[in-house]
Amino acid sequence: MDTTAGMIDPRVYSDPDIYQRELEQVFGRSWLFLAHDSQLPKRGSFLQTYMGEDPVLVVRQKDGTVKAFLNQCRHRGMRICRSDEGTAKSFTCSYHGWSYDLEGNLINAPMEELAYGTHLEKSQWGAEKVARIVEYKGFHFGTWSDDAPSFEDYLGDFKYHFDSTVDRWDDGLEFVKGASRWVIDCNWKFAAEQFASDMYHAPVSHASALAALVEDPAMRSYPQVNGVQYSANGHGTGTIPNPNFGPDPFVGPEFSEWNTANSQQVYDRVGTQRAENVMVHSTLFPNFSWLATGAPIFMAPTMRVWHPRGPNQVEVWSWVFVPKGAPAGVKNRIRELSLRQFSPAGVFETDDGENWTEIQQVLKGWKARTTKFNAQMGLGTESNNKDGVPGLSSGLFSEAAARGFYHRWQDLMSGRSWAEITDREHTRRTSFDKKVESL
Repeated sequence: MDTTAGMIDPRVYSDPDIYQRELEQVFGRSWLFLAHDSQLPKRGSFLQTYMGEDPVLVVRQKDGTVKAFLNQCRHRGMRICRSDEGTAKSFTCSYHGWSYDLEGNLINAPMEELAYGTHLEKSQWGAEKVARIVEYKGFHFGTWSDDAPSFEDYLGDFKYHFDSTVDRWDDGLEFVKGASRWVIDCNWKFAAEQFASDMYHAPVSHASALAALVEDPAMRSYPQVNGVQYSANGHGTGTIPNPNFGPDPFVGPEFSEWNTANSQQVYDRVGTQRAENVMVHSTLFPNFSWLATGAPIFMAPTMRVWHPRGPNQVEVWSWVFVPKGAPAGVKNRIRELSLRQFSPAGVFETDDGENWTEIQQVLKGWKARTTKFNAQMGLGTESNNKDGVPGLSSGLFSEAAARGFYHRWQDLMSGRSWAEITDREHTRRTSFDKKVESL
């Protein structure tokens, strides 16, 4: 695979050996989204999620901090907890009854003296702890890697773009309770890459949905605006600015009034350039994505994780997020608008799933798996820190962020350490800067 030239080997989407290496090298070493504060409202609150294919329990501790550990009993490997979420004082495995505290420490084994005598060193048999966890503006991320860079270094220039979504409101944001979950028969990278890099598909793939939902015919086709795509450290985002964006006819009066009354706080917090992005699609490498429409108050915002389920399947977990300080009626309207567009039966979501599934079906063929894919859109048009905005930028219709995504993926797959990976990224950026200076 030659990511610099925009050439992708399709075996990365279907080869079982590549997938197994991916679980260790990519998901085992990256910072992965675990939970949002609103999902763990009180001490003892927990939820079950995945880091790659490893089940993990994320738990609010007695001191208010958040910790996570592998949801695997150290006796015979059963899940310690089989509930998706809840509140607990401890966790007991339903197979043989080994019990663990909120930190994952083994605290009891049934009939311990009779069964083990004095040979069971409970302090040595706690659940495997997630090596590092960080809280960033209400979002909790974890990594199994001891030598991964700090989360802020991992974000790099992408911090500017992540903050545009997560630091938008004075009272912060919260997840609407409950998640939409569904399975798509495709490789997880198709979804993550599209959210990082692809606005190009929208007028074609979503033609029927746009015709039904968008009144202005000009907005149904390829938009004649200077949209921008940014890439940094494998993360990617695309934005369409529109300072004249009018109210969606579907939002209703309560949302429109609250939008008007509260827009200024968004401008104050993130500035005009970010406040007026009417469309935002993003992926924080490797598999945490979000999408939002509307400005300055998002009308249909969604965040999701693409959980890998083998080389040919992904499980999607999607949440609607809302301004925490909004009235209940506004939050509910945002939820309705989001589910209408981006959910298992959403008018846009189903188009994407069909595309990815068809690609995966084609890749069952021998010849299809040996035919290179073109990811050269926008190649040679990139620039750094354009208009003072951090990151490598390109036009709206570009695959610069896709190339960046696969740069990081390739570095993780082949790099022996994070030091080597960051050195490669530095060398690539230095080379690009010298090329730009010579023009």
